[in-house]
Amino acid sequence: MQRLTLSILSLSLAAAVNAAPAPVEDASGQSSQYGSSKTEQLQRMLNASNRVQLEMQNRIDALQQEVLDLRGITEQQSYQLQQMQNRQRQIYDEISRLSDQLAAGGTAAVAAGAGSAAAAGISSLSEADTYQAAVNLVLKEKEYDKAIPAFESFLAQYPQSSFAANANYWLGQLLFNKSDLAGAEAAFTRVNKDFPKSSKRADSLVKLGMIAARQNQNSVAKGFYQQVLSEYANSAAARLAQQQLDKLP
Repeated sequence: MQRLTLSILSLSLAAAVNAAPAPVEDASGQSSQYGSSKTEQLQRMLNASNRVQLEMQNRIDALQQEVLDLRGITEQQSYQLQQMQNRQRQIYDEISRLSDQLAAGGTAAVAAGAGSAAAAGISSLSEADTYQAAVNLVLKEKEYDKAIPAFESFLAQYPQSSFAANANYWLGQLLFNKSDLAGAEAAFTRVNKDFPKSSKRADSLVKLGMIAARQNQNSVAKGFYQQVLSEYANSAAARLAQQQLDKLP
């Protein structure tokens, strides 16, 4: 009985072995099952690499926008401080003028001077409010398309404003983000030529280099980057210019 059981088990095992399908080999002698597995593994690795690259690009885009927002916040704070200092000087000047007129006994002149100062204050406030409203469209409301005509209107109304350089830079940045390279180039060029002492000039030169590079004008782009490195060494703009310069052939 035990021998019969062993014989049956042996026959069953042999049948199972004979029934198992042999792997099909390709011309190279390797099994197609192995090749398919290898291909699937490579495809998964490629898909994973693509996802990582996409995530990195999205992160870079987010960081660029964050830098733009932070620059705007810094500019807004500088603007508010400047406004406070200007107003303080105006008050001191007005007190001094009124004191002098009062000492001279010119009551009528005092009244006229006060009216003139009030009118000047209203005019200055209107200019500042117009600029600040355009900035708020970018920083607070994120209405970038509406901010473009707002800055254009401000520059048309106040071309010689103390905020004109910053307004041109904001306008150039917004147009650059919309790939309007011609409009952006015009705005950044105004900062470069009309406001040589502006804190935005170095950044504008970098952007002019980036625009030239996008238009395959590599020699022009190199000229702008080298100008930044020469005139604004050790600045954040110079570091960015060097990075962009290293990318050019």
